[in-house]
Amino acid sequence: MHQPVVVLLSEVFRGPEAERITAVSPRVRLVWVDRNGEPQDDPAAVEVVFRAGALSPAVLQRLLPRLPRLRWIHTMSAGVDAELVPEIVNSPVIVTRTRGLHHIPVSEWVLMQILAVSKRLPEFVRAQAEHRWLPLDVPASLEGRTIGIVGYGEIGQAVARRARGFGFRLVGVRRRPQPAPELDALYGLEGLPQLLGESDYVVVATPLTPETRGLIGAVQLRAMRPTAWLVNVGRGPVVDEAALLQALGEGWIAGAALDVFDQEPLPPEHPLWGLPNVLITPHNSGVRPNQFRAEVLTQFVTNLRRYLAGEPLLNQIDKVAGY
Repeated sequence: MHQPVVVLLSEVFRGPEAERITAVSPRVRLVWVDRNGEPQDDPAAVEVVFRAGALSPAVLQRLLPRLPRLRWIHTMSAGVDAELVPEIVNSPVIVTRTRGLHHIPVSEWVLMQILAVSKRLPEFVRAQAEHRWLPLDVPASLEGRTIGIVGYGEIGQAVARRARGFGFRLVGVRRRPQPAPELDALYGLEGLPQLLGESDYVVVATPLTPETRGLIGAVQLRAMRPTAWLVNVGRGPVVDEAALLQALGEGWIAGAALDVFDQEPLPPEHPLWGLPNVLITPHNSGVRPNQFRAEVLTQFVTNLRRYLAGEPLLNQIDKVAGY
């Protein structure tokens, strides 16, 4: 007789979504985490964590000592830096992530921001709110301008595909360069200074790893053009926030469009809020409210079937590399 496989998940998935999980096998049993992050049953038998909803990275880290049988964590996020605490990295626990769901909306957000700042839309919006007629000079075309993409993975590739239609020149940086015919140039990390110096828009789309933490600091920001904009959809700590504030205040760069931050939510008193050359969104560039949960659940259910069958799981993370 096969032992039950106990899955820990947020109670927001009660109902038809939970039924999709239990329909995988009669061996599957669920333990719920309430909206306060507390298990509603003893979690000691939990083997699998579906990390979503109220089951945040902070809640999971707090619960780890109570999960002696944990073997697999699946996160609904594309980035897994929050899950990769030492207790997980230094254990046999497998970590899988959701793939293929974030790159389209995130790349659309990037192009929205680039178009907005290029055509000076924020200034027009402020003028409209003040009932001011403001006939600013606006570039006639974006064709030939350069977008530099730092971190040429799923998101970076989606940005390139969408930007190509506007006639942008496209360059990228990737840890392991490989053929990328959609780009005009692809560099290894040693090519980052060159990319920064030739880009009108620098798009940060790299995951947060020990190697990328603080990757964009004062030296890198000074290497950018004073007319360039920084666009960060990777993780907040990839960019040195103190250096960014200095760069924005002293005119090293023209501005920044930010969806991610060192501290989230961004505190109301944070100086970034008050800068006229900063555009802020609350880490929601990848939100797909109508389809996202169903698609995440499909990926989890597919892997749960593989787990029960003893097959290798899809979308596994290299816990040391961080992605």
